[in-house]
Amino acid sequence: MEMGVLGPLLLLKNETDLTPSAPKPRQLLAFLMLNANQMVRASECIKELWDSHPPKSSMSTLQTYVLHIRQALRCTAADVHDQTLVTQNHGYQLKVAPPSFDRFRFERMDRLGQEAAAAGRFQQASEYFAAALALWRGPALADVQTGPLSRAHLVELEETRKGVLERRIEADLRIGRHRELLDELAALAVQLPTHENIHAQYMLALHRSGERRRALTVHHTLGRVLRDTLGIEPTPRLQFLYEAIKSGDPVLDVPAATARTK
Repeated sequence: MEMGVLGPLLLLKNETDLTPSAPKPRQLLAFLMLNANQMVRASECIKELWDSHPPKSSMSTLQTYVLHIRQALRCTAADVHDQTLVTQNHGYQLKVAPPSFDRFRFERMDRLGQEAAAAGRFQQASEYFAAALALWRGPALADVQTGPLSRAHLVELEETRKGVLERRIEADLRIGRHRELLDELAALAVQLPTHENIHAQYMLALHRSGERRRALTVHHTLGRVLRDTLGIEPTPRLQFLYEAIKSGDPVLDVPAATARTK
């Protein structure tokens, strides 16, 4: 069984697509996947599916949707005793093996990447982070109409994805890949015009690529956008980076030891 939320909803078994086609069962399955291996109360499922306007028949309708999902999971007669989706204490639990769920694999790759970075193995860290990001097939649950309880999960997932991306870029900068990062960082700076860390990484990559004037321009542009849109100034860290680039401070050079890390 393969399950996925890092993109369109995914439920595969023996290469057979078992994803429900009806909107509400899809929404319920997505909600259960977001809470994989945790007990979800029936009241939470009802809140997710109908928010503050559940029908009078919400409980029986929910049970029907659960039955549809169970039938999808038991795609053959041999699966009659399948215990992937269990009922307990007025709630439901979708039992998922970590290797079969893209979110769990993503989190594992991120954790391994952070451990490698903490140990100074930046080449390996970059590879782990890149593997984590490669699991994304598009925006999380792009083809599911999500309810109020799922939205918080999706925000958290997207923020985590951005964090992994920043960590991968940081690892790449540590091993001297500044030139290879320029196009990617230029695009990210446009997509995220107030994101200070992305702009700091872009400035550093430009500086190390011999583009000091462009690096200073990035700082000026960021400062103007922050003042115009948020009414704030760049953080002291950004100002320090600006002054270091302006003076050509060697502290910004690629550390020799990490540049040689394999």
